[in-house]
Amino acid sequence: MESSGPETSSPSASNNQQDNTCLTSPKSDQADGRRGRRWMGTAVDELRRMPKCAAPLPHLKVSPNHCVMIRTDLLKEGDVPVPYPTKYRDAWDEQSVRMPCSEKNLFPVESEDGNAFRSRWGLICEALLSGCKSSLDIRDAILRYSAGHAKRWDFTALNVLCTDALAHSEVKQLFEDLLPGMVRLALSAPQLCTQPIPLLKQRMNHSITMSQEQIACLLANAFFCTFPRRNYRKNEYANYPEINFYRLFEGSSPQKVEKLKTLLCYFRAVTGPSKPTGLVTFTRQSLTSFPKWESSQTELSRLHITCEGTIEDQGYGMLQVDFANRLVGGGVTGNGLVQEEIRFLINAELIASRLFTEVLDHNECLIITGTQQYSTYSGYADSYKWKESHTDNTPRDSWQRRCTEIVALDALKYRHFMEQFQPDKMTRELNKAYCGFYRSGLTSQYLSAVATGNWGCGAFGGDSRLKALLQIMAASQSGRDMAYFTFGDAELMRDVSDLHTFLTDRKVTVGKLFRELKQFFNVVCKNCSGPRPDVSLYGFLYEQITMDP
Repeated sequence: MESSGPETSSPSASNNQQDNTCLTSPKSDQADGRRGRRWMGTAVDELRRMPKCAAPLPHLKVSPNHCVMIRTDLLKEGDVPVPYPTKYRDAWDEQSVRMPCSEKNLFPVESEDGNAFRSRWGLICEALLSGCKSSLDIRDAILRYSAGHAKRWDFTALNVLCTDALAHSEVKQLFEDLLPGMVRLALSAPQLCTQPIPLLKQRMNHSITMSQEQIACLLANAFFCTFPRRNYRKNEYANYPEINFYRLFEGSSPQKVEKLKTLLCYFRAVTGPSKPTGLVTFTRQSLTSFPKWESSQTELSRLHITCEGTIEDQGYGMLQVDFANRLVGGGVTGNGLVQEEIRFLINAELIASRLFTEVLDHNECLIITGTQQYSTYSGYADSYKWKESHTDNTPRDSWQRRCTEIVALDALKYRHFMEQFQPDKMTRELNKAYCGFYRSGLTSQYLSAVATGNWGCGAFGGDSRLKALLQIMAASQSGRDMAYFTFGDAELMRDVSDLHTFLTDRKVTVGKLFRELKQFFNVVCKNCSGPRPDVSLYGFLYEQITMDP
């Protein structure tokens, strides 16, 4: 299951343009003088960013809703976090990640009575420690403890990487240095990941905080495909994303090779002498009550909108939106390579969330705080290419997390363009965005701006002009400003900025705007015989609000 398509971080991706009669903005006569502008609205430097706007953090500690996997009493800047507890504690149950090093992770072997089992972890250790001098050795090692998949798994992309895509010196470094380091990292699981990792299931409000070293250990195990019961979609993990990397190794597409280059850049960083020593928090947020959108008296917050830059770069210190799949990470370990997958590749620690995050429901989101960017890239989708390693200088908070907060929000997918204007569909998107933006107990002064863009506007069929309004409404209701990146679409930038100015000048509230959106559906969409409205959404809003007293 792949991510939602090109709601993109690439200037080459186009937004959905309404092919209809467009009533013009009151400011359209000034448009010619604004053609060269690259941003509009509030200057981006006026928006709140972390850590400057952050509220003081309480002492990091374990609670019923927060699993902390390190010794908090020994947490100091620059020190390697100490795992907690000291000795490995196993849990082989439906509430926890089934770890490859569990004593209950057994492998059937032939015997005289036909009922013999041996430790699968022991077999994993033997296979990976036997030495890998080529991609075929990696394949053979993985298949020693995954024999049931020998006829199904394909390692073509891995072989292309090692034989064609890397220089001779890079291949030598891979097999002599990097892979042995990754093996040591993977096999350190009993010493690093010493307590059960809870599954973040639906209807839970729960956090997991772990060290970057622990995450690296988990991802090294994912690379070597060691996680048990995670290679079929018809078992207890059917509602969880794939975590083992076997799909990354298959096929011969150049994009798979570029993905592997990006991930190997990450593994070079976490196995090297300057490996990261911070923490990362994964929080599943599930809300049971939402604003009454139609009666909201909240006025629209500030907007910075630009056709240049990206969420991850110019949106630093803001709450950055991941245009997510319901299964977080989308196709990052498969064929997908759009906004979500690219973010999960360059901030590879995000991939660890796939190990324990059940599919997101309509009232849920996943918030990840503290991941680090390890790579830069060029292109998008088929043109994506890994460029080089990246030095992330984002400051850390008092919990030693990078001040990078990413929220995974999955948009609805529409079969027909006009269904997204149905009130129940708009309410769902408002609620989903609000779930991601809202923070209990925090007032606006402690909330960073939202950095977002064309959420759900690629393969999922969303209209960028509607989605921009819905996100502005949700951000306003949650007390946040917004930085919106149109990814090269200057016309979208002007349209959204003009309408936002028009609405804010008239002090149009979130509730008033929602009622007008409902009117657009009832008056225009219901009476339209074609696949798209005869009147543009923004034209309708200008006319209706101008006529209203």
